[in-house]
Amino acid sequence: MARPLDQAKRAELLADVVQYIADHGLADLSLRPLAAELGTSSRMLIYYFDTKEEMLVQALTTQRPDIAALFAEVSDAAQLRLRLSDFYTASLSGAGATSVRVLLQVLGTACAPRSPYAAYANAAIATFVAALADAIRRIASVEDPEAVATLLISGLRGVIQDRLITGDIDRADRAAHRLIAQNLP
Repeated sequence: MARPLDQAKRAELLADVVQYIADHGLADLSLRPLAAELGTSSRMLIYYFDTKEEMLVQALTTQRPDIAALFAEVSDAAQLRLRLSDFYTASLSGAGATSVRVLLQVLGTACAPRSPYAAYANAAIATFVAALADAIRRIASVEDPEAVATLLISGLRGVIQDRLITGDIDRADRAAHRLIAQNLP
């Protein structure tokens, strides 16, 4: 009979995996160096997560903010603009920045044919679009709330990526605020 997983150790490993990928990147992720840095073995990582890809998906899932809650109580356009602005800022600092750096790498990898991350990326985007579109419907009469939500989400993701790559904080911040202001009533 197999020994039950140590859930506290599993949670610690997941947090450490996210930090490792933020620090070292996803492109050349290999279990042996990852395990060595985490103070374990590649065999133990497989024991806890089955595959490298499943480990990453589970690690990302622990980092996903509650998007539905973020927009649940929004009652007017000014409040929605503020929530999006705050989300943009939080995505670039502290723990949010670590998660976003990893998520952007996963989204890029999900574009490849037969990517093991495609389902995760699709679900993450769909969740965000649905929650934001629902908020837009509640506050304004917009012809196509899903398209507006997609534009805002994809646009902010692109601006965040631009800022992380170029380091041009002022230009990126101006673009993010303009994107939000011009696409919400």
